[in-house]
Amino acid sequence: MYEFAVEPAVTQIRRRGVMVAAVAPASLAAELELAAGDRIIKINGRAVRDYLDFRFLTGGETELTLAVRKQSGEEWEIELERGEGEDFGLEFEQIAPRQCANECLFCFCKGNPPDARKSLFVRDEDIRLSFLYGNYTTLTSITEDEMQRIIEQRLTPQYVSVHATDLDVRAYLLGVDKRRADISAKLRRLLDAEIEIHAQVVLCPEINDGKILRRTIYDLAADHPRIKSVAIVPLGLTRYNTDERLTPVTAEFCRRTIKELAPIQRDLRARLGTTFAFLGDEIYLRAGLAVPTRRHYGDYPQIEDGVGMVRSFQEVFNKLWRKLERRPPAQAAKLHGTILTGTLFAPILSQLIGRLNERFKTRLHVAAVVNEYFGPDIVVAGLLTGSCILKARAQIRGEFVIVPASVFKSDEAVMLDGTTHAELQQRLGCVVRPTDFTAFTRMFALSAAPAEPPVAENYLSVAKNLD
Repeated sequence: MYEFAVEPAVTQIRRRGVMVAAVAPASLAAELELAAGDRIIKINGRAVRDYLDFRFLTGGETELTLAVRKQSGEEWEIELERGEGEDFGLEFEQIAPRQCANECLFCFCKGNPPDARKSLFVRDEDIRLSFLYGNYTTLTSITEDEMQRIIEQRLTPQYVSVHATDLDVRAYLLGVDKRRADISAKLRRLLDAEIEIHAQVVLCPEINDGKILRRTIYDLAADHPRIKSVAIVPLGLTRYNTDERLTPVTAEFCRRTIKELAPIQRDLRARLGTTFAFLGDEIYLRAGLAVPTRRHYGDYPQIEDGVGMVRSFQEVFNKLWRKLERRPPAQAAKLHGTILTGTLFAPILSQLIGRLNERFKTRLHVAAVVNEYFGPDIVVAGLLTGSCILKARAQIRGEFVIVPASVFKSDEAVMLDGTTHAELQQRLGCVVRPTDFTAFTRMFALSAAPAEPPVAENYLSVAKNLD
């Protein structure tokens, strides 16, 4: 799986083409004598900017001409024929993200400690990453070339941070002028080209809530089904973001928001056949209320934004439970360890794990970890750091510690504060298991995890780029 580069694009020299990072042995690329460090400049006369271009320009083509600059500086032109669907066996350099030019009031990058890893200050605004990973863009500075690329290459769906359809409010939140804040023509062009949009609202109390939020939802719903959904997630303030224009999210605010949105959601379900406007799980949990039922979320269109993740986990856990009932795990009673998660999800997880302990005699202890790094108002598990976990060591019991896999980078065993997996194990003095739901089920000697819903594996984490 490709990842985007964490180094800001402005620190990288823009070179022509896309660089080959690795070549699989005995592959088509190996036969063509391509090697790591080579750059593919053009395909059938068209310029290549990144691996998405390579995939688009080679997809379905059997006769190709590649313009290649070898690492030695030689210029090659390779003509080839390949079987339909034959893989090249190439891996490419990471995408260096296009940088955001907004000054959003609530940008999480503003809430980082000053000594945080430099990658945490990267504000991406990249339509490629929106398509690949569901990263949100604001479309405020999208270029004509990028617009054409989305449409030509069918980079759908796109995830767009709208925040408010009231232009004065949107401009205020993004820290730009109203001209830049107005993306109505851009959205219309994408929708007319049948590019699906998933929208996002970062809900900031006293700014884009209440009547502004209602208008935003109905404005977006007018373009359903091309606008597929809108996720409404709460502002997250760390101890370092002290902007006086921002009001912290409270339990009372969350309860009021749920009450205000309930009739809107009922109306949209009746008219559109979908809830359409989904509140983030954090809003329900902060309010002290249960998350909605499985039916409320449909096909979980915004689960990676923390919308429906708790319900999804509960559904998958129940499937695991039924399997365990049919085939009790022989070694379960030997499991003695601690599961660490954020303070938001800990009560729910503790209840579910308690069922396992009672039924199968496991000794699994759930411990809520306070976020000392960003501040106690940051309650999701995916933003926990090594320093947070080390301060919670008094809660650890048993022979091992389970932490959410998402607290580590996907391509490197390092946490947000720079703590590595090896360092964490050494300082805790016990085995630390980064775990998703699939790995959790393997602990019970099951051959496979439940398949539905497929995105429930980040079950201890709710974290997303909220720019």
